[in-house]
Amino acid sequence: MKNISGNPYLKRKNGKVLIDSILLDEIIEQYKTPLLILLENRLRDNIKSFVSIFNEKFENFQSFYSFKANYLPEICKIICSEGIGAKTVSVPELKLALKLGFSPDKILVGAPYLPETLIELSIKSKVREIIIYSIKDLKKVNDIAQKHNHVQNICIRVNSPKYMSKLGIKFDDDKIKLLKKSILAFKNIKLTSILSHFGTQMNNIKQYEKNIKSLVLNLELLSKYDILFESVNLGGGFPEATVIAQNELKKIAEMTKSYFKKSNLQCPMISFEPGRYFVGDSGLYISKIVNVSEDRWIFIDIGNHICPKFARCSLRFYNATQIDKPHKYKTSIAGIVPTDQDVLAKNYFFTQDLREDDNVIVTNTGAYCLTFSNRFPYPLPIIVLINGDKITKIFDPDLNKDFSLN
Repeated sequence: MKNISGNPYLKRKNGKVLIDSILLDEIIEQYKTPLLILLENRLRDNIKSFVSIFNEKFENFQSFYSFKANYLPEICKIICSEGIGAKTVSVPELKLALKLGFSPDKILVGAPYLPETLIELSIKSKVREIIIYSIKDLKKVNDIAQKHNHVQNICIRVNSPKYMSKLGIKFDDDKIKLLKKSILAFKNIKLTSILSHFGTQMNNIKQYEKNIKSLVLNLELLSKYDILFESVNLGGGFPEATVIAQNELKKIAEMTKSYFKKSNLQCPMISFEPGRYFVGDSGLYISKIVNVSEDRWIFIDIGNHICPKFARCSLRFYNATQIDKPHKYKTSIAGIVPTDQDVLAKNYFFTQDLREDDNVIVTNTGAYCLTFSNRFPYPLPIIVLINGDKITKIFDPDLNKDFSLN
């Protein structure tokens, strides 16, 4: 059996598609398209491999899953069961993390906008850290922490070296002096961590190097003012697990360790916030060709409303009905939203024979597709979780209506 899209839980078998231990034909008999499938075993494998690689290099390492990648409760439960922490950006996400059993001392909370409701819930819940993007937010956090007689741990997000990045603090002497003044004045906050996040879909190891180098330089600059940290957070940005090889992750871990070793800084606790790496390739859409037009254009029954370009997924397309036929003929793929902008791929290698009602697999859709979906007036897809030969329906639009958090 040969893997499809580099995913060991997606295989070709005697001209058929096997998803974990279930034939796709059996799934299609039970569910109509479009259907979103999430693979529990692939998700668990991704978590274990990521954690194992970084644990080998660092005595003190922690992962925090970025809820914004996919906040379906069943997915987050699996991640929690693997001992991973949570990174949340809003009150609904934080409430969900607490409800699902994530320990508060493994929860990070932070975003460019920190409303008082989010700060208050974070402090009352005694989360591990609140991440601030602006020095002025320190006073907001301190005032609410003081009201609750609590000292809140703080993570400072620094501006990354990514071109035109606007998020985080770009330190100079004046900002460091202001930070130092704030630390001395505010008794209900404690600086414990520093964060730099470079970007998303980082396929080049040099991007990770720039991020690590920038963070070390910030640490060295702040240490001159006796501003020290217990923990370093290097954010996320990892692509799907089928896109970045494990030996590349090992290089990133080794490079991170090397930069701290070469600096005059002790290597504190190291953490990352993977989202896409954990869940990205654990998700796939089963779709159907609904129309074939001239110039080798096909229309499938998903579109940018539930598979948005903004999600920046590494989409791969396969004709499941003709899975053993060569996929080497340039074909353009459009969705069903009535606009010329709803293009999923252009000149993509696909089967020569284009037929309506053929089933199409779209891989790498586990991260951000749902959270960035825009609710165009089409029915939402049924979502199922597959584990071995077991299928569990985890979302049905007829019953659940929507998968938004509220």
